[in-house]
Amino acid sequence: MNSDVLVVGSANADLVVAVDRRPAGGETVLGGDTVLSPGGKGANTAVAAGRLGADVALLGAVGDDPYGRLLLDSLRAAGVDTGLVRTSDRPTGIAYITVTPDGENSILVSPGANSGLEPADVDAVFDGVEIVVVSLEVPLPTVEHAVARAAEKGVKVLLNLSPAAKLSPETLAKLDVLLVNEHEAAWLTGPGADFRKLLDLGPKTAVVTLGAAGAAVVEAGGVTEVASPQVEAVDTTGAGDAFAGALAASLADGADLVSAAKRAVRVAAFSVTRPGAQPSYPTAADLGE
Repeated sequence: MNSDVLVVGSANADLVVAVDRRPAGGETVLGGDTVLSPGGKGANTAVAAGRLGADVALLGAVGDDPYGRLLLDSLRAAGVDTGLVRTSDRPTGIAYITVTPDGENSILVSPGANSGLEPADVDAVFDGVEIVVVSLEVPLPTVEHAVARAAEKGVKVLLNLSPAAKLSPETLAKLDVLLVNEHEAAWLTGPGADFRKLLDLGPKTAVVTLGAAGAAVVEAGGVTEVASPQVEAVDTTGAGDAFAGALAASLADGADLVSAAKRAVRVAAFSVTRPGAQPSYPTAADLGE
Protein backbone atom coordinates (compact mmCIF):
# COMPACT_ATOMS: atom_id res chain seq x y z
CA MET A 1 0.00 0.00 0.00
CA ASN A 2 1.17 3.49 -0.84
CA SER A 3 -2.04 5.40 -0.09
CA ASP A 4 -2.30 7.81 2.84
CA VAL A 5 -5.98 6.91 3.42
CA LEU A 6 -7.27 3.35 3.33
CA VAL A 7 -11.02 2.80 3.45
CA VAL A 8 -12.28 -0.64 4.44
CA GLY A 9 -15.95 -0.87 3.60
CA SER A 10 -18.84 -1.44 1.28
CA ALA A 11 -19.58 -0.59 -2.32
CA ASN A 12 -23.23 -0.52 -3.39
CA ALA A 13 -25.31 0.57 -6.32
CA ASP A 14 -27.91 3.08 -5.12
CA LEU A 15 -31.39 2.78 -6.61
CA VAL A 16 -33.07 6.05 -5.65
CA VAL A 17 -36.78 6.87 -5.95
CA ALA A 18 -38.33 10.22 -5.07
CA VAL A 19 -41.59 9.86 -3.11
CA ASP A 20 -44.08 12.29 -1.57
CA ARG A 21 -44.11 10.13 1.56
CA ARG A 22 -42.76 6.79 2.69
CA PRO A 23 -45.16 3.83 2.50
CA ALA A 24 -46.60 2.40 5.68
CA GLY A 25 -46.77 -1.35 6.29
CA GLY A 26 -48.81 -3.08 3.60
CA GLU A 27 -49.15 0.14 1.60
CA THR A 28 -48.11 0.91 -1.97
CA VAL A 29 -46.96 4.44 -2.83
CA LEU A 30 -46.16 5.62 -6.34
CA GLY A 31 -42.82 7.36 -6.75
CA GLY A 32 -40.76 9.04 -9.45
CA ASP A 33 -38.35 7.44 -11.92
CA THR A 34 -35.58 5.29 -10.47
CA VAL A 35 -32.14 6.91 -10.54
CA LEU A 36 -29.07 4.67 -10.50
CA SER A 37 -26.04 6.05 -8.68
CA PRO A 38 -22.79 4.62 -7.28
CA GLY A 39 -22.83 4.39 -3.47
CA GLY A 40 -22.04 2.27 -0.42
CA LYS A 41 -20.54 3.71 2.77
CA GLY A 42 -17.01 2.57 1.99
CA ALA A 43 -17.00 3.64 -1.65
CA ASN A 44 -18.68 6.94 -0.79
CA THR A 45 -16.08 7.72 1.85
CA ALA A 46 -13.23 6.90 -0.53
CA VAL A 47 -14.71 9.01 -3.34
CA ALA A 48 -15.28 11.96 -1.00
CA ALA A 49 -11.64 11.83 0.08
CA GLY A 50 -10.40 11.29 -3.46
CA ARG A 51 -12.33 14.23 -4.89
CA LEU A 52 -10.64 16.44 -2.30
CA GLY A 53 -7.24 15.31 -3.56
CA ALA A 54 -6.38 12.69 -0.94
CA ASP A 55 -4.22 9.71 -1.84
CA VAL A 56 -6.84 7.04 -1.06
CA ALA A 57 -7.54 3.36 -1.69
CA LEU A 58 -10.63 1.22 -1.07
CA LEU A 59 -10.57 -2.34 0.22
CA GLY A 60 -13.91 -3.90 -0.65
CA ALA A 61 -15.78 -6.21 -2.99
CA VAL A 62 -18.16 -5.91 -5.94
CA GLY A 63 -19.88 -8.41 -8.20
CA ASP A 64 -18.97 -9.24 -11.78
CA ASP A 65 -21.95 -7.30 -13.09
CA PRO A 66 -22.88 -3.88 -14.51
CA TYR A 67 -23.35 -2.41 -11.02
CA GLY A 68 -19.84 -3.48 -10.05
CA ARG A 69 -18.39 -1.88 -13.16
CA LEU A 70 -20.33 1.33 -12.45
CA LEU A 71 -18.76 1.49 -9.00
CA LEU A 72 -15.23 0.82 -10.20
CA ASP A 73 -15.60 3.53 -12.86
CA SER A 74 -16.81 6.05 -10.27
CA LEU A 75 -14.00 5.22 -7.84
CA ARG A 76 -11.32 5.53 -10.51
CA ALA A 77 -12.78 8.80 -11.80
CA ALA A 78 -12.34 10.23 -8.29
CA GLY A 79 -8.71 9.09 -8.17
CA VAL A 80 -9.32 6.17 -5.80
CA ASP A 81 -6.93 3.21 -6.03
CA THR A 82 -9.11 0.13 -6.70
CA GLY A 83 -6.34 -2.46 -6.57
CA LEU A 84 -7.78 -3.87 -3.32
CA VAL A 85 -11.37 -4.10 -4.59
CA ARG A 86 -11.94 -7.75 -5.39
CA THR A 87 -14.54 -9.18 -7.73
CA SER A 88 -16.89 -11.63 -6.02
CA ASP A 89 -19.11 -14.38 -7.39
CA ARG A 90 -21.95 -12.73 -5.43
CA PRO A 91 -23.87 -9.78 -6.89
CA THR A 92 -22.86 -6.22 -6.16
CA GLY A 93 -24.57 -4.79 -3.09
CA ILE A 94 -27.63 -2.65 -3.71
CA ALA A 95 -29.17 0.12 -1.60
CA TYR A 96 -32.86 0.84 -2.20
CA ILE A 97 -33.43 4.48 -1.26
CA THR A 98 -36.55 6.63 -1.02
CA VAL A 99 -36.17 10.41 -0.83
CA THR A 100 -38.97 12.70 0.35
CA PRO A 101 -39.41 16.35 -0.75
CA ASP A 102 -37.55 17.65 2.33
CA GLY A 103 -34.43 15.73 1.20
CA GLU A 104 -34.65 13.08 3.92
CA ASN A 105 -34.10 9.46 2.96
CA SER A 106 -34.80 5.92 4.12
CA ILE A 107 -32.56 3.08 2.97
CA LEU A 108 -32.74 -0.70 2.68
CA VAL A 109 -29.39 -2.37 1.90
CA SER A 110 -28.88 -5.78 0.26
CA PRO A 111 -25.18 -6.39 1.02
CA GLY A 112 -24.37 -8.92 -1.72
CA ALA A 113 -20.62 -9.07 -2.37
CA ASN A 114 -19.92 -6.91 0.69
CA SER A 115 -20.88 -9.86 2.91
CA GLY A 116 -17.94 -11.84 1.55
CA LEU A 117 -15.25 -9.44 2.77
CA GLU A 118 -13.27 -11.56 5.24
CA PRO A 119 -10.78 -10.77 8.04
CA ALA A 120 -7.94 -12.34 6.06
CA ASP A 121 -8.53 -9.77 3.29
CA VAL A 122 -7.14 -7.01 5.52
CA ASP A 123 -4.06 -8.73 6.91
CA ALA A 124 -1.33 -7.24 4.74
CA VAL A 125 -2.60 -3.86 3.56
CA PHE A 126 -1.47 -1.23 6.08
CA ASP A 127 2.10 -0.44 5.05
CA GLY A 128 2.43 3.26 4.23
CA VAL A 129 -1.10 4.10 5.41
CA GLU A 130 -1.61 7.20 7.59
CA ILE A 131 -5.25 6.58 8.50
CA VAL A 132 -7.71 3.74 7.97
CA VAL A 133 -11.45 4.41 7.85
CA VAL A 134 -13.84 1.55 8.62
CA SER A 135 -17.64 1.49 8.44
CA LEU A 136 -20.19 -1.20 9.18
CA GLU A 137 -21.82 -2.38 5.95
CA VAL A 138 -19.29 -5.24 5.91
CA PRO A 139 -19.14 -8.18 8.37
CA LEU A 140 -18.35 -7.23 11.98
CA PRO A 141 -15.49 -9.76 12.33
CA THR A 142 -13.79 -8.06 9.37
CA VAL A 143 -14.34 -4.62 10.93
CA GLU A 144 -12.87 -5.66 14.27
CA HIS A 145 -9.94 -7.44 12.64
CA ALA A 146 -9.17 -4.39 10.49
CA VAL A 147 -9.17 -2.15 13.56
CA ALA A 148 -6.89 -4.52 15.48
CA ARG A 149 -4.42 -4.92 12.62
CA ALA A 150 -4.26 -1.18 11.94
CA ALA A 151 -3.64 -0.47 15.61
CA GLU A 152 -0.85 -3.06 15.69
CA LYS A 153 0.78 -1.27 12.75
CA GLY A 154 0.51 2.14 14.41
CA VAL A 155 -2.01 3.38 11.83
CA LYS A 156 -4.57 5.94 12.99
CA VAL A 157 -8.08 4.41 13.05
CA LEU A 158 -11.32 6.26 12.31
CA LEU A 159 -14.45 4.14 12.69
CA ASN A 160 -17.79 5.33 11.34
CA LEU A 161 -20.30 3.42 13.48
CA SER A 162 -22.93 3.26 10.77
CA PRO A 163 -25.14 1.36 10.59
CA ALA A 164 -25.01 1.08 14.38
CA ALA A 165 -23.83 -2.27 15.72
CA LYS A 166 -22.37 -3.67 18.93
CA LEU A 167 -18.56 -3.67 18.92
CA SER A 168 -16.29 -5.21 21.52
CA PRO A 169 -14.76 -2.96 24.20
CA GLU A 170 -11.34 -4.03 22.87
CA THR A 171 -12.20 -2.65 19.43
CA LEU A 172 -13.58 0.62 20.77
CA ALA A 173 -10.44 1.09 22.87
CA LYS A 174 -8.26 0.95 19.74
CA LEU A 175 -10.04 3.81 17.97
CA ASP A 176 -8.39 7.17 17.48
CA VAL A 177 -11.69 8.67 16.29
CA LEU A 178 -15.20 7.31 16.76
CA LEU A 179 -17.57 8.94 14.25
CA VAL A 180 -21.30 8.74 14.93
CA ASN A 181 -24.42 10.74 14.22
CA GLU A 182 -26.59 12.00 17.08
CA HIS A 183 -28.91 8.98 16.89
CA GLU A 184 -26.00 6.54 17.04
CA ALA A 185 -24.54 8.53 19.95
CA ALA A 186 -27.83 8.17 21.82
CA TRP A 187 -27.87 4.44 21.05
CA LEU A 188 -24.42 4.11 22.59
CA THR A 189 -24.80 6.30 25.68
CA GLY A 190 -28.55 6.84 26.17
CA PRO A 191 -30.85 9.67 25.06
CA GLY A 192 -29.79 13.10 26.25
CA ALA A 193 -26.41 11.92 27.51
CA ASP A 194 -23.39 14.20 27.44
CA PHE A 195 -21.33 13.47 24.33
CA ARG A 196 -18.27 13.20 26.58
CA LYS A 197 -19.63 9.83 27.72
CA LEU A 198 -18.60 8.46 24.31
CA LEU A 199 -14.99 8.59 25.48
CA ASP A 200 -15.91 6.37 28.43
CA LEU A 201 -16.42 3.60 25.85
CA GLY A 202 -12.72 3.65 24.98
CA PRO A 203 -11.96 5.79 21.90
CA LYS A 204 -9.37 8.56 22.20
CA THR A 205 -11.72 11.09 20.58
CA ALA A 206 -15.17 11.18 19.01
CA VAL A 207 -17.04 13.27 16.45
CA VAL A 208 -20.83 13.50 16.47
CA THR A 209 -22.54 14.74 13.31
CA LEU A 210 -25.65 16.83 13.98
CA GLY A 211 -27.24 17.17 10.53
CA ALA A 212 -27.95 20.78 9.58
CA ALA A 213 -26.55 21.94 12.93
CA GLY A 214 -23.01 20.76 12.09
CA ALA A 215 -20.95 18.55 14.39
CA ALA A 216 -19.50 18.19 17.87
CA VAL A 217 -15.85 17.26 18.40
CA VAL A 218 -15.30 15.36 21.64
CA GLU A 219 -11.79 15.36 23.09
CA ALA A 220 -10.38 14.78 26.55
CA GLY A 221 -10.41 18.52 27.19
CA GLY A 222 -14.09 18.99 26.31
CA VAL A 223 -16.57 19.34 23.45
CA THR A 224 -16.17 21.79 20.56
CA GLU A 225 -19.26 22.69 18.50
CA VAL A 226 -18.69 23.13 14.77
CA ALA A 227 -21.47 25.00 12.96
CA SER A 228 -22.63 24.08 9.47
CA PRO A 229 -23.26 26.50 6.61
CA GLN A 230 -26.99 26.89 6.04
CA VAL A 231 -28.04 25.35 2.74
CA GLU A 232 -31.24 24.14 1.09
CA ALA A 233 -31.16 20.34 1.19
CA VAL A 234 -32.07 18.46 -1.98
CA ASP A 235 -30.92 14.96 -0.99
CA THR A 236 -29.14 13.96 2.21
CA THR A 237 -28.09 10.55 0.87
CA GLY A 238 -24.40 9.96 1.60
CA ALA A 239 -23.85 13.18 3.53
CA GLY A 240 -22.43 11.31 6.50
CA ASP A 241 -20.01 9.47 4.22
CA ALA A 242 -18.96 12.76 2.65
CA PHE A 243 -18.18 13.99 6.16
CA ALA A 244 -16.18 10.84 6.94
CA GLY A 245 -14.13 11.07 3.75
CA ALA A 246 -13.37 14.75 4.24
CA LEU A 247 -12.46 14.19 7.89
CA ALA A 248 -10.05 11.40 6.99
CA ALA A 249 -8.49 13.37 4.13
CA SER A 250 -7.79 16.33 6.41
CA LEU A 251 -6.42 14.20 9.25
CA ALA A 252 -4.10 12.38 6.82
CA ASP A 253 -2.88 15.81 5.70
CA GLY A 254 -1.93 16.72 9.27
CA ALA A 255 -4.94 18.78 10.38
CA ASP A 256 -6.06 18.71 14.00
CA LEU A 257 -9.47 17.15 14.70
CA VAL A 258 -11.41 20.41 15.07
CA SER A 259 -9.98 21.85 11.85
CA ALA A 260 -10.70 18.58 10.04
CA ALA A 261 -14.29 18.63 11.31
CA LYS A 262 -14.78 22.21 10.12
CA ARG A 263 -13.82 21.18 6.59
CA ALA A 264 -15.90 18.01 6.80
CA VAL A 265 -18.99 20.02 7.79
CA ARG A 266 -18.55 22.22 4.72
CA VAL A 267 -18.18 19.16 2.47
CA ALA A 268 -21.28 17.49 3.90
CA ALA A 269 -23.32 20.69 3.58
CA PHE A 270 -22.25 21.06 -0.05
CA SER A 271 -23.18 17.45 -0.79
CA VAL A 272 -26.83 17.79 0.29
CA THR A 273 -27.42 20.54 -2.27
CA ARG A 274 -27.04 17.99 -5.09
CA PRO A 275 -28.88 14.71 -5.73
CA GLY A 276 -27.23 11.35 -5.13
CA ALA A 277 -24.26 10.34 -3.02
CA GLN A 278 -20.95 10.17 -4.90
CA PRO A 279 -22.10 12.50 -7.74
CA SER A 280 -22.84 15.20 -5.13
CA TYR A 281 -19.38 15.32 -3.54
CA PRO A 282 -17.30 18.48 -4.04
CA THR A 283 -13.74 18.94 -5.15
CA ALA A 284 -11.41 21.31 -3.33
CA ALA A 285 -12.09 23.83 -6.12
CA ASP A 286 -15.83 23.59 -5.49
CA LEU A 287 -15.14 24.62 -1.90
CA GLY A 288 -13.05 27.56 -3.03
CA GLU A 289 -9.83 26.05 -1.65
